[in-house]
Order: sequence, then C-alpha cells, then structure tokens
Amino acid sequence: MTTTLRRAAHWHRPLMLLVAAMAGLAVVSAIGLLADPRVLTGAPIWLKPLKFAVSFVLYGTTLAWMLSLLPRRSRVAGWAATVVVAMAVVEMAVIVGQVLRGTTSHFNDSTPLNAALFQVMGLAVMVLFTAHLVLAVAVLRRPLADRPARYAVGLGLGLTLLGMLAAVPMTLPGAQLGLAGVGGAHSVGVPDGGPGLPLVGWSTTGGDLRIGHFVGLHALQALPLLAILLSRWAGRLDQRTRVRLLLVAGAAYGSLTVGLTWQALRGQPLLRPDALTLAVAAVLLLGTVTAAGLVLARRRPDLALVA
Repeated sequence: MTTTLRRAAHWHRPLMLLVAAMAGLAVVSAIGLLADPRVLTGAPIWLKPLKFAVSFVLYGTTLAWMLSLLPRRSRVAGWAATVVVAMAVVEMAVIVGQVLRGTTSHFNDSTPLNAALFQVMGLAVMVLFTAHLVLAVAVLRRPLADRPARYAVGLGLGLTLLGMLAAVPMTLPGAQLGLAGVGGAHSVGVPDGGPGLPLVGWSTTGGDLRIGHFVGLHALQALPLLAILLSRWAGRLDQRTRVRLLLVAGAAYGSLTVGLTWQALRGQPLLRPDALTLAVAAVLLLGTVTAAGLVLARRRPDLALVA
C-alpha cells in the first residue's frame, strides 16, 4: 500500500499536490458541516466545498493516473495538467472564500465584488475546459499499447468535456426566474434551494442541470473502470470485442448525459419522469442491450468456445 502511494505521488506532481490539498479541504469541510450551523440556498454552507473537493480528488487522481499510462511523457499534456491545477485552485479559492463571507459563490450578482468573483470562476472554468481538451488531444496522440485502455481513456476524456458543457445552461441569463442579484441557476422551473435529494441536493420539484453535469464529468472514471472490469472479469473476450463494448458503453453514456440534461431543461425532476422521458430511456436501454448483444454474438468463435 505504501509503495503504491509513493508511486502515485510521482504520476504528476502538481495534480497529486492538488489531490492532497483537496483531500485536506474535504476533511475541513466535513468538520464545517458538523460545527457550522449556517444554511445557504437550502443546504449546509460547507456542503458545496465538500462536494467540489471530493470531485477534484477524483478528477485529479484519474488525470494523473492516465498520464502515467503513456508510453513516454508528453510535455504538452504535463503543462495542460498544470494549468488544470491552477484553475482548480482559483475556483476553490473563490468557493471557500465566499463560504467564509457567508454568501454564495455561483450565480451571485448581488454586489460588484460578488459578480466579479463569479466572473473569475467562469473564466477559470473556461481555461480549465481548454486545458482539459489540450490534454486529451496530447494523450490521444501517444496511444497506449493496450487498445481497450486507449479507447477507455479517450472516451473518458471526451465525455468529461461533454459533462462540462452540460453546465452551460446554468449560466444563461434569467435561469433563476428573474430573481434580482442572481445570474443563473441549477434548477429549472423552480428556485434553487428547494426540496432536494439527500446529500446531492438535486431538486425533487423541478429540473436540475447538475445531474447531467455530474454524470458526464464522471465518465472519466466510469469508462476506464469498465475497461478494467472487462479485462479482469471477462478475460475470454478478445481485445476487439472489448473495444466494441467500450464504444457501445461510451455511446450510451454520452446519450445518458444528454438525456438527463434534456430532462432537466424541461423542468422535470429526476425521479418523476413523464411518458416521453420514459420512452426515450427505454429506447436507449434497448438499443444499448441490443448493441452489446450483437457485439458478444460476433466475438471470435475460438474464444467463445473456451471453457
């Protein structure tokens, strides 16, 4: 275990330093949840820093691990990852700073200072998006020897960009029902801060754009994890079959991200879909199962007959 941690610390130093800092912030935020009774937009004030800190722990660790898989170091990818770290620090500094001030960080146009801080966050996210894109291109230009791993990394990096884009509707003017001092919203059709699901806080009375955003971002972990499971638990599958299954999973995952965002934009709670949403979900499920079945049916006969 100690050896593994030491090896991980050298994957990409700036990213792993970010991971360590965010892990520490997650602990501080968890303590804040217990010690600080303040509530902001219907949720404990330290919940947002906790969720963002945990998210950056996962994001930073996964990116660093992906960089460690490259057959040789990529200077462009390394610099892009360092830019990602810098932008993450900027974003978290604003989030924590606003918590300490007792106000919101996102969509806050109530004062010139709050508006400026939100604009700084927006700029940081745009730069982070660009750096992630550059990193993805640099990584894909140096393909991994293992084809399933190559596709899993590529799909994960690409679908994460889709997840980032799913957050764009949150910033549209008037998203928060025209409330003064508010420049956007998570929820659609209802004000932010209303009844929500435990822990995540996703609205149970209206649409919530954070759902598609969340699902898309975690493609970075989901697709590589699927590749690992296919290699270990389905060892009789040849590389071509595993690649095709990953492509099916990637298409389904991207469709799910878009579908969840579409559902939210229609002001519909996640757990209260209408008939149209259920029909689309059924088509997606049927299409995914059918495609996966066809892939398995076409796998190499010599491997399919192995006992």
